[in-house]
Amino acid sequence: MLKGIPEIISPELLKYLCEMGHSDRLVIADGNFPTHSVGKDAHIIRMDGHGVCEILDAILKLFPLDTYDPHPVSIMEKVPGDTVATPIWDEFKEIVSKYDTRKDAIGSIERFKFYDEARKAYLIIATSEKALYGNIMLQKGVV
Repeated sequence: MLKGIPEIISPELLKYLCEMGHSDRLVIADGNFPTHSVGKDAHIIRMDGHGVCEILDAILKLFPLDTYDPHPVSIMEKVPGDTVATPIWDEFKEIVSKYDTRKDAIGSIERFKFYDEARKAYLIIATSEKALYGNIMLQKGVV
């Protein structure tokens, strides 16, 4: 056991977070995200039974966001014409604002471009999140 590490952060996840360098990206994916096909070149950690928001909050306690990028956090945009509600985005904003004071730290990326960017991620965390468009990408900064 270590002090100050959130219980939800496994030793394997902590290892990958430590290995990541400046500008490396991680994706916390909802339950519908094609984690294994998109993440062929990424490290993948399954965190079944957990939602994106609880994982996001725990990671941001340890993970510096990139201060050189105006939007170090990205969410997947809705497909044009999709009218599904996305209340999880408000939760994302609330959590990110606890760790980053920029009002515009969160940007959005068109769905298929999000997949393309996720293919370059160092780490993808697969969750049991049921919220649609509940995917979020973080870009690591420096300490």
